[in-house]
Amino acid sequence: MSASTSALASEDRSDVGSKALGAESLAPQQTRIMGRSSYFLAWFGGCVSIGTFAMGSSVVGTLNLLQATLAIAIGCFVIGIALAINGAAGYKYGIPFMVQARSAFGFTGTRLPGLVRAVPAVVWYGFQSWIGAGALNMVSATLFGFDNLIFYFITFQFLQIGLSVMGFQGIKWLENIGSAFILVSLMYMFYATVQRYGDELSASLLTMEGSWGMPFWGATMLFLGIYSTMMLNVSDYSREHKKGTAQSLLTTIYAMSILPCTLFMGLIGYMVSQATGTADPIQVFANAVDNTPLLMTTLLFIAFAQVTTNVLNNVVPPTYVLMDVFKIKFSVATVIVGLLAFATFPWKLVQPGSAAGLQLFVQTYSAFLGPIFAILVVDYYVIRRRTLDIDKLYDANGPYQGVNLAAFIATAIGIAAALSFSAISWYASLIPAGVSYYLLMKYWAPCQRFSQ
Repeated sequence: MSASTSALASEDRSDVGSKALGAESLAPQQTRIMGRSSYFLAWFGGCVSIGTFAMGSSVVGTLNLLQATLAIAIGCFVIGIALAINGAAGYKYGIPFMVQARSAFGFTGTRLPGLVRAVPAVVWYGFQSWIGAGALNMVSATLFGFDNLIFYFITFQFLQIGLSVMGFQGIKWLENIGSAFILVSLMYMFYATVQRYGDELSASLLTMEGSWGMPFWGATMLFLGIYSTMMLNVSDYSREHKKGTAQSLLTTIYAMSILPCTLFMGLIGYMVSQATGTADPIQVFANAVDNTPLLMTTLLFIAFAQVTTNVLNNVVPPTYVLMDVFKIKFSVATVIVGLLAFATFPWKLVQPGSAAGLQLFVQTYSAFLGPIFAILVVDYYVIRRRTLDIDKLYDANGPYQGVNLAAFIATAIGIAAALSFSAISWYASLIPAGVSYYLLMKYWAPCQRFSQ
């Protein structure tokens, strides 16, 4: 074992048996703190993306209620399969995404997948923080007459930064405790939406013809696209899950933990937007609930849901990227990520026309995420045959040093295919990127050292 690997492994083994708050590192994970139920609840609580409301709104007029429901369900099961497949390396070896990517992209080359993963996370971080702050501000304005959205945004963001510094120990308990509240809240919101708008929606949503063609499959990718970022860095989470769970069961855990919240939120956004023309999530709740105490409770739940989602899905990925690139500690990196979220101008993303903008954003970054996902999967299952040399993955002067041109060329080919079919960009990119990567690695001499 190389000296660098020994140091990293030694650092991580010091936490065997317990794991201190914020003691995260890029070293192979030795202490795993999440069992099956805990892991399920972490994904359940962490997948409450408010952008799902907007995605639901964006298919109004294109799909009927049945088609929208099936599109969400299909997207969630594809997500479950993809998470289990790409998270296998992290689950087996305890390595994070940035280390996993070294075998395909090289030590220097991992800057590309790292950047592609980090930027959407920071954007969603800022967007969801603004939504959470808006919910708190509405509660404050209604109950106390204090209306200051900027104050709540800044306060809310620093609260999340403080929680993020605690790392996966804090994430585990936050997600596990919060999941029940989130489920009850969403069930109530769905019920309130149906009660309030059911009569006027039943005819139009059930009888409209809709489409089973490209718009339908494009809709599955919209809901899938919200989670396509997590498909890349799923090893950041699977390395925390205790060993002993078969891949088929992991697929079920992923899909079934994501489906309930995505289905409720997507359909709520879809139905309320159809009835009112409103895409702003806060206004969605205000329109759906006419009882002030229940509205206040619901808004508080939504604010809480932003915290559970951000600390798991939007803080961890860019934090690990910063740790890898700048060699800084986890706690420092989380603070930097939290401050970067201020610079995303999230108030621009909740304007009346935001649904179309978010749809374009998801389609565009999915064009980059699909090819990288395909390359990671082909690299692990076909090139490496599910066997990684951990020593080499931590040896900056070993065979994975520099940039693997095969991965970059295959990424470009996948992006070109995705942009040619933007409505289904993630799907369209997979085969061109995966096949071209395999052929380059197998037959192109400059890539041979990376195939070791």
